Amino acid sequence: MSGDTPYTPPAVWTWEQKSGGEFASINRPLSGATHDRDLPVGRHPLQLYSLGTPNGQKVTILLEELLERGITDADYDAFLINILEGDQFSSGFVEVNPNSKIPALLDRSTSPPTRVFESGAILLYLAERFEAFIPTDAATRTECLSWLFWQMGSAPYLGGGFGHFYAYAPTKMEYPINRFAMEAKRQLDVLDRRLAESTYLAGDEYSIADIANWPWYGKLALGELYDAAEFLSVHTYKNLLRWAKAIEGRPAVQRGVMVNRTWGPADQQLHERHDASDFELRTADKLPSQDPAE
Repeated sequence: MSGDTPYTPPAVWTWEQKSGGEFASINRPLSGATHDRDLPVGRHPLQLYSLGTPNGQKVTILLEELLERGITDADYDAFLINILEGDQFSSGFVEVNPNSKIPALLDRSTSPPTRVFESGAILLYLAERFEAFIPTDAATRTECLSWLFWQMGSAPYLGGGFGHFYAYAPTKMEYPINRFAMEAKRQLDVLDRRLAESTYLAGDEYSIADIANWPWYGKLALGELYDAAEFLSVHTYKNLLRWAKAIEGRPAVQRGVMVNRTWGPADQQLHERHDASDFELRTADKLPSQDPAE
C-alpha cells in the first residue's frame, strides 16, 4: 500500500502478518515464550543477554567504562540474543525480561538473582551498585536522570518512528517520513542546545545520561545510524557533533560497541564477551566461522 492510498481502519483490528518490513517475522501482538530454552550462564556474577543495537550498546559501554575505571566486580559475560531468530522469545529469556526485548541483565551476586530489564533501568542499577557514572550532588543527579529518561521516552520516535519508515519499511511513504524526520530534528536540536551550555548532558562530568543517548543520537550525528546524515543535515548540530566525537574516542566506548555485534567489519564484531582478552582473541575475523548462530 502506497502512502497516497486512503486507508480506513476496520472496526476491530486483527493480526494478519502482512505488515512487511525487515522485522515483520518477529513482530506479534502477543507476549510470552514461544519455545523452551534455558539461557547460558558464564562465570561472572553479571550475565548480559543482548544484541549490539543502540539499546544493547548502552549497557556494554557502561560495563566497559566501569572496568576501565578499575571496578573489577563489573566483569561480565555477554551472550548473543539473535532477535531475527526469535531468541528473545525463549522461556529462559522471557523469565529475565517478560517484554522480550534486549538487553536483559541477570545479577547472580544476589540471592535470589536480580533480573533487570529495560536499558535505562540497567544503567541506573549498575551505576548505583558501583557508585560510578552517576552524580552524587542532588541537583546534578536529577539533571542526569532527566536526560536518561528523556532518552528512554524520545528514542522510540527516532528508532521505531523515523528509523522504521526511513530505513526499514517495505515502501517509502512521504507522510510518516516527514512526520518523524521533523521529530528527529527537533530532538537533535534539543540536545544541541543543551550541549551548547554544558560539556556533557548532566554537566561537566560524563555520566549514564551520555551513555544512554550516545548510541542513538551520537551515532546519528556521526553518520552511523540509518544512513541518514545528509537527509537530516546532522552537520549543522555543531555542539552535538563535538560531544559525539569526544565520546567516540573513549576506549571503553570503542570496546562496548563491539560486544554482541553481528554486522560490519568482522574485526569489530565480538559475538560473545566473557573476558577482556576476547577483544583481541575472539572477534569474528579470528573465529573458525563468522556465523554468529554457530
